[in-house]
Amino acid sequence: MVRPTRPIQVPWAIMPQTTSWWGVAAHKQKAPLASRMLRSGQCQWLSTINVKDKLSARYLFREAAIINGKDYPSTMHFQVYDPATQAQIGICPDLTSRQVDEAIAAAYTAFGSFRRTTPFERAKLLREWRDLVMESQEDLATMITLENGKPIAEAKGEVAYAASFMDWFAGEAPRAYGDVIAPSVEGNRAITIKQPVGVCGIITPWNFPAAMITRKVSAAIAAGCTVVIKPDCETPFTAIALAKLAKIAGIPDGVVNVITTKSYLNEVGEKLCTDERIKKVSFTGSTGVGKLLMGQSSSTLKKLSFELGGNAPFIVFPDTPVAEAVTAAVSCKFRGSGQTCVCANRLFVHESIYDEFCELLAEKVSGFKIGNGLEEGVTHGPLIHDRAVDKVQAHVDDAVKHGGKVLVGGKRATEIGKYFYYPTVIRDAKPRVRIMKEETFGPVAAVFKFTSEEEVIALANNVEVGLASYVMTNDINRAFRVAEQLEYGMVGVNTGIISDCATPFGGVKFSGFGREGSKYGIEEYLNIKSITFGKVGAPY
Repeated sequence: MVRPTRPIQVPWAIMPQTTSWWGVAAHKQKAPLASRMLRSGQCQWLSTINVKDKLSARYLFREAAIINGKDYPSTMHFQVYDPATQAQIGICPDLTSRQVDEAIAAAYTAFGSFRRTTPFERAKLLREWRDLVMESQEDLATMITLENGKPIAEAKGEVAYAASFMDWFAGEAPRAYGDVIAPSVEGNRAITIKQPVGVCGIITPWNFPAAMITRKVSAAIAAGCTVVIKPDCETPFTAIALAKLAKIAGIPDGVVNVITTKSYLNEVGEKLCTDERIKKVSFTGSTGVGKLLMGQSSSTLKKLSFELGGNAPFIVFPDTPVAEAVTAAVSCKFRGSGQTCVCANRLFVHESIYDEFCELLAEKVSGFKIGNGLEEGVTHGPLIHDRAVDKVQAHVDDAVKHGGKVLVGGKRATEIGKYFYYPTVIRDAKPRVRIMKEETFGPVAAVFKFTSEEEVIALANNVEVGLASYVMTNDINRAFRVAEQLEYGMVGVNTGIISDCATPFGGVKFSGFGREGSKYGIEEYLNIKSITFGKVGAPY
């Protein structure tokens, strides 16, 4: 039985009128840097304090968009809620496309000068930003937990992961090399150089409020681009805090802009895709929205990189130690309560070890502790909203309808909170269930049986998407053979964790195109220009 915990009882009534995340941090944890500063009276305005004091929570937590380096308030707002308690965290400006135009204008103006900075200058700025993010790790993690719901330990890991992209692309900035080419025309010489694309529209999801931003923005800054970031309306405060830290790091005004909106999502998205001043859009989200944005971007022929939906297979061959396979499956499937795009969605286990695998997986999952992510010992938090819970329940009900047997979980954890769902393991469901075709995006592990390598490859590839996939085997020949046949942009062999700043992240088919992270990530923000010189010299 999964052990529930009661939600933290936060005295919201006695908190400030603008209920802020830092009050919870001070209430529940050993007070981090920002909370200590807040209580010691060191929280002052930016113009009168040194860099260390600027890291106060009252400075990082802003209920405003960030345009041209300044807070941009609005008369229209939307509320942001903690998914664990449904308590209001704060409010954010509900910007229209007309107001977003100001952010685009700021980024466009800033690009004129920022593009002329040297790669070494941009690398230094990224490293300064990275240091400030890690110095604020406790506070940023608390903010992520309140907005997203993930346990605080996992949120701290995300902050470190987010910072790793700043460090990585600081190293890549000076390495955007060109080439020297010998043309076919006698006496000519040619070179190529790489130049920043321009202003970039960055649209990010709620499941990684920090890392999805830094993975894109760090590459853009390294290339010399400026950005207009539209974070998800469920998790805007982390993006705003990152922008504030960017300013402290010395990144010029207008380079990093954050716009927030909820009521005007469609028109703001269209604005980013159709405005001629924006030369590139990078989007992480659903395949359906990706198709819409791609169509809108066609009018201005923007450069695009899309990381869209997934439906990851996790394949366990019989030569794999079962305990190792289960450990990898748990880390892959249940991270973020199953709300990551690379989570295993379909677990295929060879018939000879199927029973043992299911039994051990159910035993592991039964030991999870679900509850408010700020509470000590909690391993899994809530889902993001009621629609997510409804979808998970629908997938479980469908699997049971088609012969599935629930070994653990399989129901809402309403005694803990509205958006909690017990981590679930299902066996014996038929291949025609919805989970085989649809991404659950929740804490449900459906385990299917297979008999041959050819069969499981066909099952794994029988989906429209192709983001991440996983193979567990001790046969090196099989590992290469299967990995090469899987129609996915990423394959993890004998591991459930594949995300790393040094490796390319992206998919194929309906999972999108382009790569983030790695040496390839900066290329998404660069144009190649060839320069040919005629009559350079006499023939050899």
